[in-house]
Amino acid sequence: YNSCPPDPEIVGDRWRDMWFERLQGSGLWLERWLRHQRRDEYWKHGSVCEDFEAIRCPVMAVSGWADGYSNAVFRLIEGLQVPRLGLIGPWGHNYPHLGVPGPAIGFLQEALRWWDKWLKDIETGIMDEPMLRAWMQDSVPPTTSYELRPGKWVAESTWPSPRSTMKVYALAPARMLVSFPKPQKEECRSLQSPLGLGLFAGKWCSYASAPDMPYDQRQEDGGALVYDSDPLATPLELLGAPRIELELESNRPAGMIAIRLSDIAPDNKATRFTYGLLNLTHRDSHEQPQPLVPGKRYLIRLALNYVAQRIPAGHRLRVAVSTSYWPMAWLSPEAVQLKIYTGKSMLFLPVRKPRQHDALIRPFDSSEAAPPLRVNVIKPEHHNWRVVRDLARDISTLEVINDDGVQLINEIGLTIGRSAKEWYTYQGNDFNSVKGETLCERSFCRGSWSARTVTRTVLTSSQKDFFLCAELDAYEGDKRVFSKNWDSVIPRDFV
Repeated sequence: YNSCPPDPEIVGDRWRDMWFERLQGSGLWLERWLRHQRRDEYWKHGSVCEDFEAIRCPVMAVSGWADGYSNAVFRLIEGLQVPRLGLIGPWGHNYPHLGVPGPAIGFLQEALRWWDKWLKDIETGIMDEPMLRAWMQDSVPPTTSYELRPGKWVAESTWPSPRSTMKVYALAPARMLVSFPKPQKEECRSLQSPLGLGLFAGKWCSYASAPDMPYDQRQEDGGALVYDSDPLATPLELLGAPRIELELESNRPAGMIAIRLSDIAPDNKATRFTYGLLNLTHRDSHEQPQPLVPGKRYLIRLALNYVAQRIPAGHRLRVAVSTSYWPMAWLSPEAVQLKIYTGKSMLFLPVRKPRQHDALIRPFDSSEAAPPLRVNVIKPEHHNWRVVRDLARDISTLEVINDDGVQLINEIGLTIGRSAKEWYTYQGNDFNSVKGETLCERSFCRGSWSARTVTRTVLTSSQKDFFLCAELDAYEGDKRVFSKNWDSVIPRDFV
């Protein structure tokens, strides 16, 4: 976006000079991020958790379960001391009145109530609402996109809720998940997941415009260490952040774990409902990571993503542990084998008992929005995720297609196009073969004026370094008028 030209009809003849200034200063965000691989001042300055008291204005925090930022809602309403409300629906990264998966809500009406209260001092009753309203999602079969997530609204007047309790399960021998307390003999199992475990994980922040949600987890579970509960005798409703304590040892000084919780239906389909990732060198601190001592046992504690999920009676819970989750997380410097010990390993689930009061929650108004922009579709949009396995060369590729097509905006006579493609590849079990590549194109045209930008970024790595190559090209008509290239080697810093 930061490489796009200004509109000549808005800024006049200055558009070209402004565009070149923008292109020259656009920078490469990924390079800057990779030069800060631990939690240093670069990240702290933009993190409100460093000083919640610095925020003195009322806050309404909104997200969706398919979004990548739902955890922030809980952290804000817990950490802030100002008037605050939290709202989490089933949506992806979009406004709730346009939310997919549905149901969408009358978010504009809620926002108006909020602004009238705090900007105009008009009493709207918005602060009589519970501090937290969340969509408790029902069990669904796994698929990569949903139009609607069935469920119900639940509410809490404070957070953390005094009505939530932690139900504890022990990871037990024979890969069982059993209610705690229950004395168990210790069992050790080794784990070294396939490099490409995670190809069916979906996007960490779903835009719900593509099949980008987690697929049936059974294919992923084949390369993981799984622990299953017995079928539930009664339904289980969860609200909060599950936690896991895992006793393990590693044969390498660096590694990672991915923890997935899935709802296992009677037909054995596995729907992931939360997960968590941890770079094991960050087990004690994101600021001062430390290598593992091979052969030494560690008790690792990891909070998973917050969730509101109902698990029906007759379904089972599954904990899946893996040493890779590509491409959601970049791989460790080398292949790692972990030993997982059951003796002290436990799962903590935030159980919320259903409340009759939930049925009395004020319903949201129906979704309202301005009429959609009138456009002529010149080239239709196309979105897809494709997993391709080249068995002859032992190369696997995840291809992400996010092509918004080409449209003419009638009101201003502007034709715009946007296309983004991503490829994530690896070969066999070669940790030095992993590659992430993006190709993005933006175009603008009105009459005889046209401008276009093309960016390409490629990231690879070795055991010691990251290799980052990028190109930015800008075109006026068919003539390339600007080009900038990056070629950086960045040492790995406990990543």
